[in-house]
Amino acid sequence: MFCYICNNAGVLFIHAAAENTCVADILEPTYVPPIVYSFFALTEVRSYEGTSKPLLAVQITELVDGIFIGCSFNHVVVDGKSVWHFINSWAEISRSCCHHQISKPPTLERWFPNGVQRPIRFPFTLEQQKNHSDGLSFSSLDDEKLCLSNRIFHFTKEKIVQLKLKINEEIGVIKISSLQALLTHLWCSVMRSKQFDPQEEVFNRVVIGVGPRLVPPLPQYYFGNAIISCMVKMKVGELLEEGGLCKGALEMNKLIASHTDEKLKNHNESWLRNPSFVRLGNMVKNNFISISSSPWFDVYGNDFGWGKPIAVRSGYKANGLITVFAGIEKGSIDLQVCLPNEILEAIGNDPQFMDVVSN
Repeated sequence: MFCYICNNAGVLFIHAAAENTCVADILEPTYVPPIVYSFFALTEVRSYEGTSKPLLAVQITELVDGIFIGCSFNHVVVDGKSVWHFINSWAEISRSCCHHQISKPPTLERWFPNGVQRPIRFPFTLEQQKNHSDGLSFSSLDDEKLCLSNRIFHFTKEKIVQLKLKINEEIGVIKISSLQALLTHLWCSVMRSKQFDPQEEVFNRVVIGVGPRLVPPLPQYYFGNAIISCMVKMKVGELLEEGGLCKGALEMNKLIASHTDEKLKNHNESWLRNPSFVRLGNMVKNNFISISSSPWFDVYGNDFGWGKPIAVRSGYKANGLITVFAGIEKGSIDLQVCLPNEILEAIGNDPQFMDVVSN
């Protein structure tokens, strides 16, 4: 059984200083420098530990010439849309000297399928969760063993539009979105760099927001976790052959479009009969990448009264995790890619991929 109680007890708040670190020390290196991970609290905490650990932790780190705000949320409580709604609202309150009302109040009433009895009882114990060998997160030892790093790839609006048009022209009808085109382009490069057998199956886990897909749709500012993950599966040979980029993008497009109100409600009913959880530990497999976050979240509108942000970074490491952010220029996109060092180097030396990158 899982529930949480809003008792107004506050959250974990840390004020830190990195006395010898400048903004340029974070933004200029090719790879996200290790010090960035120390700007986030609770990075080793697993989701189920939210029964005893904070559900939100905020760390404010003063740099020599800037401020880094690191927020850590328990994903059981919120999805990315709700995270950024919270941060947007906090920034709005922070920079206002006249009132503490926010312009976009959240809808806090949780949505459940009709007829669901609450609380939902899980058919396993906390101890069973702890003892799963694949776990729900990576430890620093896992990171060292895999030599994982994060690297930022920046894509301008113009480059993304060119890629999208190229794919849709080859397909013959405009249906692939800019993000679908870009994520498939990256998927191709990652799998090309790993030099798999052409018959090997590879997977791309995509997270979909379900709010607007339900009938009736969830409120625009629904606060909670309203996402579902699905898997695009292809053979390496199909993905990397001539026209494979289009095939991969089309498969992703079809899978996302298939998540109708009926399919989502059938999934919910099935899950309630047999609850299960996504385990990021499975991402240790080399044939797997996972997409997180979205370029539609308002990152650069978060002025806390100190000026607008100049960059965004994730403080999490997991093999194959791709975190999507809006770029600082309108219409641009940043991908934070977490993979072993040698794969990131191979991607950076892949002319087919880097032709679209604008770092």
